[in-house]
Amino acid sequence: MPVRRGARSSSRWRGLVFLLLTVLGIVAAGACSSGQPDDGVDVLTARGEINPVMANYIKRGINDAKDAHAAAVVVKLDTPGGLDSAMRDIVQAIDNSSVPVIVYVSPSGARAASAGTFITLAGHVAAMAPNTAIGAAHPIDSSGGDIQGTLGTKVENDAVAYIRGIAELRGRNADWAERAVRQSVSDTETAALQQHVVDLVAPTIEQLLQQADGRTVHLNDGRDVRLATAGAATHSNSMNLFEEFLFAISNPNIAYLLLTLGSLALLVELYHPTIVIGVGGALALIVSLFALGNLPTNWAGVAIMGVAVILLALELHAGAHGVFAVGGAIAMAVSGFLLTNTSNADFQVSRWLLVAIPGLVGAAIVVLAINLVRSRKLPVFMSAERVVGAHGIAGSVLDPSGVVIVGGERWQATATRPVNEGAPVVVTGREGLSLTVEPADEEPRDG
Repeated sequence: MPVRRGARSSSRWRGLVFLLLTVLGIVAAGACSSGQPDDGVDVLTARGEINPVMANYIKRGINDAKDAHAAAVVVKLDTPGGLDSAMRDIVQAIDNSSVPVIVYVSPSGARAASAGTFITLAGHVAAMAPNTAIGAAHPIDSSGGDIQGTLGTKVENDAVAYIRGIAELRGRNADWAERAVRQSVSDTETAALQQHVVDLVAPTIEQLLQQADGRTVHLNDGRDVRLATAGAATHSNSMNLFEEFLFAISNPNIAYLLLTLGSLALLVELYHPTIVIGVGGALALIVSLFALGNLPTNWAGVAIMGVAVILLALELHAGAHGVFAVGGAIAMAVSGFLLTNTSNADFQVSRWLLVAIPGLVGAAIVVLAINLVRSRKLPVFMSAERVVGAHGIAGSVLDPSGVVIVGGERWQATATRPVNEGAPVVVTGREGLSLTVEPADEEPRDG
């Protein structure tokens, strides 16, 4: 049935109007949702040492909560401490957050030690689970002891000023915070609550959100936000696979091992080319650089590792009776010692590792170099074509079988007539590894 042009035009316009209204509805819904906070609460899990990977994860989690218009962020914290620089990054992220951040020392048995104390006090709401601890924030050196002299005084005073500022900003016990730095004071959740170090003690996140509900917190943008967290849905925002990988390898001992193994693998590849060893060494070096990129790395330590590899290569090439090998082992140990640029003992390469790895590598290179030198002194194996017609010496009495020495090599041989030991012979034939010889009338050419 034919359709009139007017009807067709009307139908098309209705479709366009419907599409336009749908788009406007979606935009309006987005605008409304952007103006209204979500009732959900994002939960981050910060377990382990405070390092740049952890800091980046927490910053990402806070930004994700902002984008999702979450009502609050809960950071479940369990840490022995970590890097001062990473801790300060986390504190700044909390200070500048437009979403209220609740730092919750959890689960039972967890602690917020050292850098964790600063982070807990920085939370808009600070909470602890039963049987947890907080404190012991005194700065330490690379051996785990006090930093001595003027430098120690400067570091300690700087940490005291920083933690007092954090505590005063949140209206918490600044005197206790100072003692946590100067005297390494540490307290349980009960004592911390009584001394107004933290705001709440709750056994679960659900009860934490129930107790935090109705509290008013002041954000850095000047807003006072009243928490509405009772019964809120929680959304776990854990580390993604890449962050977990970086966090796992961001260990100075692992980084040092990967750097050492990768360098040695490339050295082996130069002397004994194989695809597997070369590719494995390259991957180990790449991963080690990933790890070092997330640590307070002193790149001079990486450069010294390159010097160590050059010295080991010279030992293999020149056979210097262990001189270059010892130098390479020492350079390898110095590389590990200088690899991280921090006084925090948790981010230093293990001293046992600095002794064991260079020692084993140096000894192995010496043994390999000795074997290479010996192999170079050995005579060249004679080919089947050259051995026939060559002269030699009877290594034993040939009557008719025995041993002959041809081209510096010992062969089983059978003589056409008896030959005395030490007498010259000439090779007349060869079957497998056995020769046929006869007495020679002249001195051997190759004996």
